Amino acid sequence: MNSMYFTEEHNLFRKSLQDFLQKEVVPHIETWEKTGNIDRFIWKKFGDMGFFGINYPEAYGGLNLDLFYTVILLEELQKINSGGFAAAIWAHVYLAMTHLNVEGDETIKQNYLAPSISGDKIGCLCITEPFGGSDVAGMRTTAVKNGDHYIINGSKTFITNGVYSDYLVVAAKTNPELGNKGISIFLIDRDIKGVSATKLDKLGWRASDTGEIAFDNVKVPIGNLMGEENKGFSYIMHHFSLERLIMGINAHARAEYALEYALQYMSERQAFGKTIDKFQALRHNIADLYTDMEMCKEFNYSVAYRLNKDEYVVKEATMSKLRSTKMADEVIYQCLQFLGGYGYMEDYPMARLLRDSRLGPIGGGTSEILREILAKIIIDKKEYKPAT
Repeated sequence: MNSMYFTEEHNLFRKSLQDFLQKEVVPHIETWEKTGNIDRFIWKKFGDMGFFGINYPEAYGGLNLDLFYTVILLEELQKINSGGFAAAIWAHVYLAMTHLNVEGDETIKQNYLAPSISGDKIGCLCITEPFGGSDVAGMRTTAVKNGDHYIINGSKTFITNGVYSDYLVVAAKTNPELGNKGISIFLIDRDIKGVSATKLDKLGWRASDTGEIAFDNVKVPIGNLMGEENKGFSYIMHHFSLERLIMGINAHARAEYALEYALQYMSERQAFGKTIDKFQALRHNIADLYTDMEMCKEFNYSVAYRLNKDEYVVKEATMSKLRSTKMADEVIYQCLQFLGGYGYMEDYPMARLLRDSRLGPIGGGTSEILREILAKIIIDKKEYKPAT
């Protein structure tokens, strides 16, 4: 492991996490992949182990550790071959909880962040809409102030943990005339009147519950506004750096897992009197794929290092997601080919890996949108600034 970024304490944490995942998670993965419902007990076990509190303040039960503990958590989650389970965990910890920690007031932190860290509550982040996709500024969900409440109407889609979570962090327009400058962030309890969810059937990420959520005259107390009114877009953009880097790290980790599995298979599989890892065409292909994976991994580590120092890395995190997710798709496609007919069988990991990986260039901002963001930065010299 790269000693530039990982200490002995990091390595011990990785080993402890690997043991935990093998003992507590792996035996249930096949069931969760079939049912699309992750049993509630595992959330509490993650909380008891402190895995939900890695980066959060000790005042709320967190461990306040550096970002490379998060890198380890993300990498090891990818290597148990359930992109859906991994997504459910990191969407809770780094999408929903990030907003609670940064924009939530003390009451919200005590009532939602602390039980999220302990594994007693599960959250989801609701930004994407049926008609908007990656166009955050074009959202149609509205929040109209009415006395001491807001009335929220609209819908969200493709929401990870959107069906079984306990609370929702929701973006809505409080001032539609202002466009992206009129968006606010709200905390909404799952069981409040007017909130409904429909489970979506997906190509991959099958262990996670992905939902389409409707808000029908949902009455939300003013105290559930997070941060300042009409500042939601800047909050969302600020947190996108972490989300994009997470998806970049996920990508290099699943590509590494695919390569290691393929190499093991190739060292055992024989054709024409020798193992197939001795055929030059395959060896050179592996060399290229491994190089691409390592380049992405090292870049992602460098971005994580800068983000850990609170640098604003929106450009670099966008590059991380764009390139790493493309690389992972290419690597896994080729690794499935190395397995021949067995790669196409559900008893082997590559078919699921291929399906799960395909979400990488779509979720959290499509690759097309990310290219335009980078074009604006590189060509138009547009400057994105952190939320203030």
